[in-house]
Amino acid sequence: MTLYRSTRILLASAALCALASPALALDGQDLLNKINASFATGGTALSADSVEVDGSDVILKGLKLSVEGAPNESPLTLEQITLQGVSEEEGGAYFIERVDFPEVNVTEENSVFTVQDLYLAGVYVPGDANAEGIDSMMFYEEAHSGMVEVSVDGKSVFSMDKAVGTMGLSDDESTITFEGSVTGLKADLSTVEDQSSKETIEALGLTMLNGDMNMSGSWEIESGTINIEDYSIDFANVGKLSLAFGMSGYTLELVKQMQEQARMMQAQPDNEQAQQAAGLMMLGLIQQLSLIDAEIRFEDDGITQRGLDYAGKSQGTDGAQMAQMIKGMVPLMLAQAKLGALQNEVSAAINAYLDNPQSLTIAAAPASPVAFPMIMGAAMGAPETIPGLIGLKVTAND
Repeated sequence: MTLYRSTRILLASAALCALASPALALDGQDLLNKINASFATGGTALSADSVEVDGSDVILKGLKLSVEGAPNESPLTLEQITLQGVSEEEGGAYFIERVDFPEVNVTEENSVFTVQDLYLAGVYVPGDANAEGIDSMMFYEEAHSGMVEVSVDGKSVFSMDKAVGTMGLSDDESTITFEGSVTGLKADLSTVEDQSSKETIEALGLTMLNGDMNMSGSWEIESGTINIEDYSIDFANVGKLSLAFGMSGYTLELVKQMQEQARMMQAQPDNEQAQQAAGLMMLGLIQQLSLIDAEIRFEDDGITQRGLDYAGKSQGTDGAQMAQMIKGMVPLMLAQAKLGALQNEVSAAINAYLDNPQSLTIAAAPASPVAFPMIMGAAMGAPETIPGLIGLKVTAND
């Protein structure tokens, strides 16, 4: 399978072959069919009024995207999409250099939604969506969105400067890496009409939010080991919430089985028995997963003290007294949770954080991967064993 075309020797060879033999016209309809076959696993379908080929470009006119299980929803319609730099690969696969999407500009009553500079680059379309392993997967090297804005009555209430997602494949085709970022997130909450909510937002300093999001990780396809190194959202004057975790058992076969169950649920949305059966099947599939490690971390940037001050004021006191009240309540609440020896560690961490809000971290690092059924069983039958089972630790200001 060829996902990247960065080797000059291969490109030169391809050019020589093209010059030395009669040019073969692209089969645009075959390309559309194979894109559809890849999309089908997610319950979506593409259709086009016409498919035209212009050199190495494939032009889809009157493109419609519909979702299985939503017969009453009108399909998304695009007047024209051009798939640029299309080439046929080994095994009937296709490689598309770039797909540009038209600007989105939707007006509904007093609201306007706009999206600019949408495109995909380096798209690999498999020749057979039912093939074994990675050859059945559809990839892209880059997904990009420019400015996104939502305005109400002419005032911007949400915007985003840019979102970029990239994927990579190791030389031995055993691991997929991925990264994503969203920059320039802005949300104006001053337009909230409910007076009580408005007062809370103002007291907490959340009237205008500014932040970014980031994600990075990898997936070892054969072993099904997925590692999310960083999944974080960071808002100025609020704080940064980060998530990281690793799990095994997330194989390609499991992904396909979960997609099939999701399709069954979409196909019969009003059949309660079918929904319950599919839900149980999905739960059974998830039990194939095991936890390797996990971490949730919050780094404060002012929201904690404002929250204490606001809560204290509502109780007729101040933030310092509210912090002391919470310290007194925590042991009682933890006793009900039956956390065993971890209870003291959690209390100490919360006390330290309330005295000097910097960071609070919850981490799980079991000695060896723990199957999710074991964790769920412990949660229902013996919750006090969970800290030891998954190596749970809670720390503050580290």
